[in-house]
Amino acid sequence: MPIRTVIAEDNLLVREGVRGLLSGAEGIELAGVFEDLPGVQEGIRTLEPDVVITDIRMPPGGSDEGLRLAAQLRVERPHMGVVVLSQYAEPEYALALLEDGAEGRAYLLKERLFDGGELVRAVTAVAGGGSVIDPKVVDVLIHAHRSSQDSQLAQLTPREHDVLEQIAQGRSNAAAARELFLSERAVEKHIGVIFSKLGLFEEADVNRRVKATLLYLAGGDAAS
Repeated sequence: MPIRTVIAEDNLLVREGVRGLLSGAEGIELAGVFEDLPGVQEGIRTLEPDVVITDIRMPPGGSDEGLRLAAQLRVERPHMGVVVLSQYAEPEYALALLEDGAEGRAYLLKERLFDGGELVRAVTAVAGGGSVIDPKVVDVLIHAHRSSQDSQLAQLTPREHDVLEQIAQGRSNAAAARELFLSERAVEKHIGVIFSKLGLFEEADVNRRVKATLLYLAGGDAAS
């Protein structure tokens, strides 16, 4: 059976371009084309597509209608795939799309959509529960994550950096105390502050020393 697909895009040129890319594509049935959020919501109810291709911004608000639609479908129609076509390689948009899981979700950049095959592959992937993220968006997400980690590590004092380095090297509190010429009690206090600053709170299944070590290693230059 072909993958029933609808398009939600208010920009005429983009809308017709996507329509053209999908026209005649093997395994794809273009069931409907819509220009705003209410239109595509009604189309989804009546047409029951397998996949929705949507812009992030469209009428009536021109803000984040596509992302809100994706979140709505995650709850109401969890098996329906969503391909977001965006001109924004912004981490907050991608994270909003993926915050409840990447299954059945794709985030592609319009400026990098060079051929219909790429779009068809994304539609096919999300219809089967897979995910596709433009590599440029992945790079942006990684950079944002590293910046966040660097910012966390930047909160530490030089002495706290020294203690975190000892943790990362696998030393016990007693060994770290000997290495830094501190008392074990002082090391324990520093570790408590480090955990707090890094947002590492006590959880049953989480080793905070391991997570602190991973943050230190990921931070790289920021921790040196």
